[in-house]
Amino acid sequence: MGIGRFGGGLGAIRHLLRHGARVKATDRLDAEALGAVRSDLEVLAAQTGRLELRLGGHDPEDFRTADLVVANPAVPAPWRHPCLQAAREADVPITSEIRLAIDALPGRRFVGVTGSVGKSSTAAMIHHALAALGVPTALGGNIGGSLLEDPDRVPAGAWVVLELSSFMLHWLSEDASPWSPDLAVLTTIRPNHLDWHLDVAHYVRSKAAILGSDGLAPLITDFDEGDPAAAAAGAEIAGGWWRTPSRRFRPLLAELDPDAITLGVPGSHQRRNARLALAAVAAIHRLDDRPAIARDDLRRLLGTFPGLPHRLAEVPAPSNADVRFIDDSKATTPEATLLAVDSLGDASRIHLIAGGHDKGADLGPIAVLAPSLAGLYAIGATATRLASHPKAILSGTIRQAFADLRSRLRTGDIVLLSPGCASWDQFRDYRARGTAFADLVNSLADGSDPTGQS
Repeated sequence: MGIGRFGGGLGAIRHLLRHGARVKATDRLDAEALGAVRSDLEVLAAQTGRLELRLGGHDPEDFRTADLVVANPAVPAPWRHPCLQAAREADVPITSEIRLAIDALPGRRFVGVTGSVGKSSTAAMIHHALAALGVPTALGGNIGGSLLEDPDRVPAGAWVVLELSSFMLHWLSEDASPWSPDLAVLTTIRPNHLDWHLDVAHYVRSKAAILGSDGLAPLITDFDEGDPAAAAAGAEIAGGWWRTPSRRFRPLLAELDPDAITLGVPGSHQRRNARLALAAVAAIHRLDDRPAIARDDLRRLLGTFPGLPHRLAEVPAPSNADVRFIDDSKATTPEATLLAVDSLGDASRIHLIAGGHDKGADLGPIAVLAPSLAGLYAIGATATRLASHPKAILSGTIRQAFADLRSRLRTGDIVLLSPGCASWDQFRDYRARGTAFADLVNSLADGSDPTGQS
């Protein structure tokens, strides 16, 4: 249910077909909207004869007659979705791609990484550092793709680093068979995805599933309860579960000064991510009964970490441009946008393009930046909310934002795409949004007007 375009659905389909299942793949999108995934599905259908595509909507009868439903974690409010309700009423078990992947990797150990911001970078940093130490490792989960594509390539005994979204954790907590990571990592909690969870309490409760079904997975975090609403909800639901990180591993964080870490990507927030990641790596060495890593060696492990695409990634500027262009399309929360602006120095030289799909988050902290920026260009479904300040510009689209900022640029300025919102109103995903930004930058190379204006 919900094939999607990030690879999880396709990975699950291939996995089930390899194991002899007859698969119905159903999606509310039609074949054209699925894009490149469609051709892969059509090839699989022709090769196996056991794949049936049901596109353009869901039929409850398919759910009542199935032996198993694999639900895409992005399906909103799944506890009340009529098709999933039909499956439950017919006693059809429901699972998710991430649970199939976990079950397909017996003998491996798992690091679960979650948080409202920073979980992708932190997970990737853990994976990078483990690989640098020669520890067998794999990276998967919400970061894209699917470990189900070829689980045999993950060595037995490897540490599998899973970036786990609140959606995935909700499904893991709902599964009838208990699962816990061998090590849990929490970056931070802020209200997010309230369009899916409906309230902050459910969001925080879903995040708590990182501790496993018994709530006892060892936890590494330096979360400081910065948001009162999230802290209050968490305290009411689970006694502030993040306040009790593993005593065994707590000193590992205290020993790491973020400013002393060798890191090639910008931003104080990335240093905090690095601190968490390196503490997790030191904890893994302890869990494996490996010799402790010398502190100086530990601090240098991320010196070659290249960063992730669309996360404060510099887009090469054309030779005729005297400004910097930064693609931070993965910033889908207001806090991530604030961190991006803070990491780039003088705000008065930053032209910020922000806005997108409305997830129900408070966008006020971005809107009030307008007077301190060189420009705030509001795009997408949340554009009118972000352009509430008189100094903000209601652009609507990235293309129009380029047209609006073009005459305002000065030598040494920075054009930053850091939307603070999801991309689904105008783009299929954050990657497509970042690519559109890069295309506009690249079109400056020949001196043409990328906005299409004279």
